[in-house]
Amino acid sequence: MIFPETNTNLNTANTSKAPVIDIRGLYKSFGKNNDVLKGINLTLAPGENIVVLGKSGSGKSITIKCLVGLEVADKGVIKIFGTDISTMNETALNEARVRIGFLFQNSALYDSMSVRKNLEFPLKRHSKNLTSEKVEESVKETLDSVGLVEAIDKMPDELSGGMRKRIGLARTLILKPEIILYDEPTTGLDPITSREISELILTLQKKHKTSSIIITHDMACAKLTADRIVILKDGIICAEGSYDTLEKSRDEFVRSFFI
Repeated sequence: MIFPETNTNLNTANTSKAPVIDIRGLYKSFGKNNDVLKGINLTLAPGENIVVLGKSGSGKSITIKCLVGLEVADKGVIKIFGTDISTMNETALNEARVRIGFLFQNSALYDSMSVRKNLEFPLKRHSKNLTSEKVEESVKETLDSVGLVEAIDKMPDELSGGMRKRIGLARTLILKPEIILYDEPTTGLDPITSREISELILTLQKKHKTSSIIITHDMACAKLTADRIVILKDGIICAEGSYDTLEKSRDEFVRSFFI
């Protein structure tokens, strides 16, 4: 397998268009003395991959949970596709969520369902008018995009960690999201499989024109997939730029991620 070089082509992001995600002044606290987010400002351009770095507890996962309404922000504006999510009713929010794929850290497969059933479930739920032939076609096409058509009738406990990640990604892709949120996509994987997952993230970005936020501690993944990196510290974004730029930073905290 030939791996791509570092993703340094910032032109993959269409910065001439309005951002697909625009976060302004985002605050989130849990209790009186646990301020997690302290005024986050972040935009995601069409077709862009942003990697978010930060120590544990810095607010990375909380940020993307606020994006999809799994957590409610205390203050600030979150616009998705130009609309403030705080103005959306439940129906509109659910419609927006369908346009956003979320790959959880543990892949979140249903252990009692085969791979086929895992992919059919969200498709049938959100596309109720599809014929059984169209469902089958979509399932196989999506599995092919992650290189696992042969696993269609396997159960999750028959899959390796890397295969589970791929199937989880396939289940995310089957609704053809415009944005994908990755939460530690390579955690628990060996270096070769981790690189394959990172390569797949790039392939999907190019093939499906997705925009992505990637939360990771894996610097090899960050180097390979990021058009832009932002670093969280104490609830704020303390640095932002390309991998190569941040790697040369004179700031001790920023530099600590690249050692």
